[in-house]
Amino acid sequence: MNATKAIFKKQLKATGANPESLIQFIIFPLLAWALGAMIDTDTMVADFAALPLPYYLIDTLIQEMQSSMPNMVTMQATIFAGMGLIPVVAAIIADDIERKSLRFLSMAGVKPVAYLLGAGSVVLLLAFFSSMGFTLVDRFFGRDMLIFMGAMLSAVVGSIVLGATLGIVCRNVQAASGLSMPIAMVLGFGPIFAQLNDRVARIFNPFYTQQLNVIADYLNLGTSANPLWHSFAIMWANIAVLVVLFTLVYRKKGIVQ
Repeated sequence: MNATKAIFKKQLKATGANPESLIQFIIFPLLAWALGAMIDTDTMVADFAALPLPYYLIDTLIQEMQSSMPNMVTMQATIFAGMGLIPVVAAIIADDIERKSLRFLSMAGVKPVAYLLGAGSVVLLLAFFSSMGFTLVDRFFGRDMLIFMGAMLSAVVGSIVLGATLGIVCRNVQAASGLSMPIAMVLGFGPIFAQLNDRVARIFNPFYTQQLNVIADYLNLGTSANPLWHSFAIMWANIAVLVVLFTLVYRKKGIVQ
């Protein structure tokens, strides 16, 4: 516990010394708000209502428009949880390896989980406030807010563990960026393409970022092919597998005793 606190304080201090690194925790909720404001659904509904068509056709057109309209909060939240965080965490871990501080910690007997908790907690804390920003933009309150926050933080934890695993296999920050960015782009943008193609959706269904997308769509549209617990179970299963992978990689690299 003391080791975890020490690592947390070290990483918090390092983050405070580089305030520009905080921009990406702010920019994604702002983008969701700005892009959402550009899509005036009220005007679109009024335009449909003014068409010289029977009321049942107008209602059908409005429902189809609302269901097919991309939700900017869902898109930006998925990109943030996937593409935004994985390279950040990978760079943090790779920087510790490059500076030899991770080897020093391992020689002092710091366990993999203690190190992961200490280094990842800072990112988790910052991502919590970003997630709250998404809930405000999409006007989630009460039960919906709790569900969305649970899904967001589950996806954030998954990205933290995956980013840490990728960071450990790299020798420096530059290598970590080169390795983590393609994976982050696939996990971040894949669920967005899945909204347009059922085959892509089936491919990405086992991944935690896709399940975040599914849960957010359920909250916005009120429909889902699977119950919520099924999506959360997939996300937590992802996390469990990634934690095991992180521990194995941490030890195989010879960083611990």
